[in-house]
Parts: sequence; C-alpha cells; structure tokens
Amino acid sequence: FIQMLRSAKKRDILQLLRRAPQETRPFLVEAAVATQSAASLAALSDFLDFSKEPKSLLETFLYAAAFSPRPSGELLHLVLDKLDGKQLAPEIWETGIIAVGSLVGKLCQQKLCGLQVVERGVETILRGLRDAEEEPEVVIYLLALGNARLPETIPTLLDHAEDGPTAVTAAATSALQRFPAALISSKVKRVMRRIFHQKRRSYDKTCRLAAAEILLDNHPSPMDVINILLATSEMETEMATFLLLKVQNSLR
Repeated sequence: FIQMLRSAKKRDILQLLRRAPQETRPFLVEAAVATQSAASLAALSDFLDFSKEPKSLLETFLYAAAFSPRPSGELLHLVLDKLDGKQLAPEIWETGIIAVGSLVGKLCQQKLCGLQVVERGVETILRGLRDAEEEPEVVIYLLALGNARLPETIPTLLDHAEDGPTAVTAAATSALQRFPAALISSKVKRVMRRIFHQKRRSYDKTCRLAAAEILLDNHPSPMDVINILLATSEMETEMATFLLLKVQNSLR
C-alpha cells in the first residue's frame, strides 16, 4: 500500500483520506506518514485540521511521525506547522512536543542537524522550556529534550535535574539517561553524585536511583561504586536491593 502511495499524486491521496470511512482513516494517515513523499505530506497537511479533527486521529498522526525510523526534514516541518500558534487540546500539544524531540533526534542521527527545520525544532523546545510556568509543561519539554539527545542541551538538563521540583528532577535525570556514554562527562557525573548523595538537598528516591544508574552505566569509577554500595546500608530494602543487583550486573 505504501509503495502504491509513493507513486500517487497529492489530489488522489487527499481524496482517499477524505472519502475513507472513519474507522480506516488512522491506517491511511499512518501509511501516508510512512510514505513521506512530497505528495503524501502535502495531502496530510491539507487533510489534518488540528482545530477540528478527532483527537484520536491527530494523535495517530503524531505517534506515526514520532516513531518513524528515518524521518525527513519535511515531516518535521509538517509537525511544527501544525503545532505553531494554535490552541490545542493539552494531550495533543504534549504528544506534539515530544514528537518534535523524537524527530529532531532521529534527523541528527542521520547527520541532518544542520537543517534549518531542525534548528527551528530545537528552538521551539528550548523557547517553550524557558517560557513554561507550570511544572507539567516543564516536564514535557524536558522529555522532548531527552528524545532529541543533543549535546548542547546537557547543561540545561543538569540545571533542572539539580534544582527543580521532584517531577522536574525526575524528567531531567530520565532524559540524561538516554544520552550515550561519550556525552556523560565528569561535570554530569559530579551533578549525579550530588543528587544521589543528597549533598545540597533531599531528593525523591526515583531521582536518586536514576542518578546512581547514570553513574554505574557510564564507566563508573571504583570510588563511585564503593560510595553507592556504602549508601545502600541506609536505604530501604527495595532501593538497596536494586542497586546491589545493578552493581552485580555491571561486574558480570
């Protein structure tokens, strides 16, 4: 079906989308996203009205974009245009921002970070993070940065990990866990040590576990392993057991 769509014209794909029964539209939207031809993306742009379409269909489109294995810059452009300056349902906005992060990350993996649309996607996330006033908003933007995995955003994630409220700290440390070992620098490890050992303030156990995992999963120093093991004696059983198993797995 995708092969067929690749040779189809925009007007034919648009007609197919508009005339299809309601129950088959999600399949057609996914197929059009997977096709990623100029005609299919133009047809989707005309067909999807983010102010009118059912939320389920819009989410289908955004999930299909986010999970696309080799997205194009044009697909990211379409998602950004659909999100830009519109009053959206909260769940559509959340899914859209996370999809933007995913698309940016995959395009950069394809060595396409220099595309203007990728820079626009990064700026959309960072500007949103700067302007966000509510904690749930901040968390969504941090999750998007975790999907993007851009080295230049690590300082931003570290600031939120160390100084944010619990949900923000959890989102930022979770985002940092997604970065490859080559990007987990000594500065990142210093912040993770402060979070795990609660040097500046107390942290939720989920955040402390994430910090410990970053230390143990990225070429841990003997001292880090020793200090984490010593800290387990003061922890509740479940948390201590998890860390002991983590260390044992690393040794194996």
